[in-house]
Amino acid sequence: MTDGVNATLVDGRRGTAAKASGAPRRWRGARPVAAVAAAFTLVQLVLVHPSMGLGWDEIVYTSQVTTHHPAAFFSAPRSRGVSLLVAPVASWSASTELLRVYLAVLSGLGLYLALRAWQGLFPARVLATGGAFLATLWVTLFYGPQAMPNYWVGIGALTTVGCTLRALGAGEPRGRSARGALWGAAAGGVLMALMRPTDAVWVTVPLLVVILVRRHWPLLLALGGGLAVGGGEWVIEAYAWYGGLGERLERASEIQGGLGWNIAVDDQMRSLGGRGLCRPCTGSMPHPVVTLWWLLLPAVAAVGAVVALRARRATATLVPLACAVTAAAPYLFMIGYAAPRFLQPAYALLALPVADALWHLAGAGRDRRRPVAATLVALAVAGHLAVQFSVLVGTVNRNVDSREDWARVADGLHRLGVRPPCLLTGHESIPIGYYTGCSSGSTSGNNENTTVAEILDTARRIPVAALTGPGGTPPAHTRGWTPHHITDLEIRVAPPG
Repeated sequence: MTDGVNATLVDGRRGTAAKASGAPRRWRGARPVAAVAAAFTLVQLVLVHPSMGLGWDEIVYTSQVTTHHPAAFFSAPRSRGVSLLVAPVASWSASTELLRVYLAVLSGLGLYLALRAWQGLFPARVLATGGAFLATLWVTLFYGPQAMPNYWVGIGALTTVGCTLRALGAGEPRGRSARGALWGAAAGGVLMALMRPTDAVWVTVPLLVVILVRRHWPLLLALGGGLAVGGGEWVIEAYAWYGGLGERLERASEIQGGLGWNIAVDDQMRSLGGRGLCRPCTGSMPHPVVTLWWLLLPAVAAVGAVVALRARRATATLVPLACAVTAAAPYLFMIGYAAPRFLQPAYALLALPVADALWHLAGAGRDRRRPVAATLVALAVAGHLAVQFSVLVGTVNRNVDSREDWARVADGLHRLGVRPPCLLTGHESIPIGYYTGCSSGSTSGNNENTTVAEILDTARRIPVAALTGPGGTPPAHTRGWTPHHITDLEIRVAPPG
């Protein structure tokens, strides 16, 4: 045994025999994890309304594969993984409800498989508790049924790290299990790189160091091959459309505000109250109760590291902690804005060390003090859940309202005669264009994909409208267009022909 990991997983007890029902030990150990994954799926369907319309980024990803809407502009930082993920439904159905249910079920299955990759590294109760911690974060529940990449990077990271450790011998894999761990590490690498290639690189830096130190060449080939397969399409696109990999990375950095030393820890804290995108990240901090769990998380993870060192299974805890640090680093120290979902891979990797620490804290102290310790941990967990679900409900309600606003503007545009095929430009033209059934165009900014001359030429053939947000000034080329007002937007519609 490489670092003394206890491979017994049945209810956390050594040598527990199979029950009279004849259920295999592996399945009995998987039951708590399966229950957590199933509950995660159900809670998503209950609290994150399946009828909630698609958000801005979801529209970009989904429109690439649907035949019901024109494809929105696909900027340099984005990858095609989410589009592939939703294609089995979005390619033939325009139903948002069906897509949400599909993604909720898929996210529950992904959580189950990722936790199972850690079989033999932690007891079943730790796996289930870690899964429950990750699954009850408001950001996980909110984005689980959405067409977004960050949750899936987290699932890929959890799978990759677990399988890598097993392949290195932490869980004593033999025969098929060892080969399965290699395939699992490769599959996790493919998933991460498909979703966000740059995130995949940050996550795997500590893994590659460990693999090189151990000189496990088959594992290096598996993980490196998985990353190459998953990121290959992104690299090919870079040379086909951007003039090379360096040019695409440079353009992606520009769109993200210029990557470099930039402390965004306070920005991430501001976003914890339910702000989907904090850019620019101004305003007051959320209530201290909302941010308390985030501040305590590193401390509890450190306790998990100490527990692992004492139990002589340091590798199974320190490696995911190191990967969590590298996954979070660019979003905490190298970017000028924040979104809670950016840290989902780090949360996924912290989940099991945190769960291990919670079980240790709940059983700490002498016999007389253990009930007190367990009670304090239970109260902390209850408070954590109350905060997470409160933020989730508020976040869902705000997003439902904002997406209904886009639908109302789309209805107004239809009444003005702006119907497919058509083109929208200006303020929020990508989401409103999707809801209207129009293409979207921008002559400047991160989504620049057209020119004024092309817009005017298009207006001779199909309906074109320019959207101006509150306090904005309509573009000069729309001076002769008919103005209208829908909600708080000024809509200028080009004259026909």
